[in-house]
Amino acid sequence: MSGKNTEACGRCSVTSVVDLTDGRDPYGGDRIEVEETEVRRLSMHHVAASRAKAWFDSVGERLVYGR
Repeated sequence: MSGKNTEACGRCSVTSVVDLTDGRDPYGGDRIEVEETEVRRLSMHHVAASRAKAWFDSVGERLVYGR
């Protein structure tokens, strides 16, 4: 391997900007991580909306195609 460090958590898109501005170490500091329980709690409305959309789609399909 070339010995190149890789960044964890998607900060790679800003590496060149950071290098050009103030020289901060993009590999330093904490990683950007979210606990699984927090992700589940925050995404509950997306799951509910998806289920509602699927239900409305099935109702519309039954009305249109008579199934």
